[in-house]
Amino acid sequence: MNLRAPAATPFLLALALLGAGCSGGVEGTPGAVGLRDPYFPGLGNGGYDVTHYGLELDVDPAADRLRGTATITARATQDLSAFHLDLAGLDVEGATVEGSPAAVNRAGKELTLRPAARVEGRLRKGRTFTTVVRYSGSPQAVTDADGSKEGWLRTADGAVALGEPTGSMAWFPGNHHPSDKAAYDIEVTVPDPLTAVSNGELVSRRTENGRTTYRWRTVEPMASHVATLAVGRFSTRQSVTPDGIRLFTAVDPESDAASKDVLDEIPAVLKWAAEKFGPYPFTSAGAIVERTGDSTYALETQNRPVFPGPPDTALLVHELAHQWFGNSVTPATWRDLWLNEGFATYAEWLWAADQDDVPVGESFDAAYEDEANWAFPPADPPGAAHLFDPPVYGRGAMVVHRIRLAMDDDAGFFALVRGWTKAHRHGNASTEDFTAYVEEETGRDLTELWDAWLYGKSRPPREG
Repeated sequence: MNLRAPAATPFLLALALLGAGCSGGVEGTPGAVGLRDPYFPGLGNGGYDVTHYGLELDVDPAADRLRGTATITARATQDLSAFHLDLAGLDVEGATVEGSPAAVNRAGKELTLRPAARVEGRLRKGRTFTTVVRYSGSPQAVTDADGSKEGWLRTADGAVALGEPTGSMAWFPGNHHPSDKAAYDIEVTVPDPLTAVSNGELVSRRTENGRTTYRWRTVEPMASHVATLAVGRFSTRQSVTPDGIRLFTAVDPESDAASKDVLDEIPAVLKWAAEKFGPYPFTSAGAIVERTGDSTYALETQNRPVFPGPPDTALLVHELAHQWFGNSVTPATWRDLWLNEGFATYAEWLWAADQDDVPVGESFDAAYEDEANWAFPPADPPGAAHLFDPPVYGRGAMVVHRIRLAMDDDAGFFALVRGWTKAHRHGNASTEDFTAYVEEETGRDLTELWDAWLYGKSRPPREG
């Protein structure tokens, strides 16, 4: 444990762990450790909802060093005596709650803060409070249950932060569960000639003494797993679509030429997707394209998906569709991931039908014949190691298509989809929310469809 917090005497550390309403302390009870997610029960924390993250970061890739100050604004959902943040690996130098030093304790990836007695009453249910955490160190990658890497990934000339599902705790403290979305201001200082790219819109850029500070702002709610930061040598381009969406692309020079034609399709893809899924839910869009080999997968980071090298159009369509399905309408728990991936995969099928004359039924048939899609039901992966396996994608898309076939009304089906993205815009939704919505809007009992295609353990007949 590397913790430097002078105010945290052994007695106060014990209080931070116990969180009891002791004499002279803040009345209330400690927030829960973890939100009991089906696959990551210790992820996230109870007792509060974050409304805003203000991150001030200094990144030196050559020294493999990050120094940060996180200002977290949250609303208490109970009377709090103590609360928790998720943070992996980095050293905590100190913390305050409402401007007063807080007792701090570190246990693995769990950071426990107990406010000073003088802030009693400010952490009552419904009250907004501010926490500041100062931290530093060498941020690390996080290994998923399936063996993939996320968190802080070193690249040829910098780093890229990828968070799905648990990696964001590798570079800033927070309530790292998709159910707690917030606005962000991310200010990053890097040595020249490196560029720092994040979510949302670039608010300002200033250079002093060979170092440049970039300030990025995301005003729409964002889950922490789709927050990103990429530091490196990038070719950047800015423009505005005819619909007023601000575009920002950052491409590694080695990937620039091979990426240009596909990235030039972003405005067309956004316009096409808006016709299918409803208005684009954000004010900015774009892409970050790394050098091939810097990372091993693409990720739908909000506003600005990250690609591990020059993307093809199908992958671009998939990640941009996630801006509706996953980023605006965010799963309530990780068990609901198929709602992200099933719709994004179905978007690929729709694009192939509209642009390449490949009927959606043909894409469905190919997915149906793929044995990999039948390993388990899309709404019930057998464990965290299987969250990103083929059934979540291919069979998830089949569920969407079966709804379309059951309705036998294309106009009604797309109205249903647009209604879904509108009803849960910038919010969270579960599988149960979705099935109830579809049945309410269609006026039909679709139990047989859900039992066979969404929850069934065997392959149902293609027809029927």
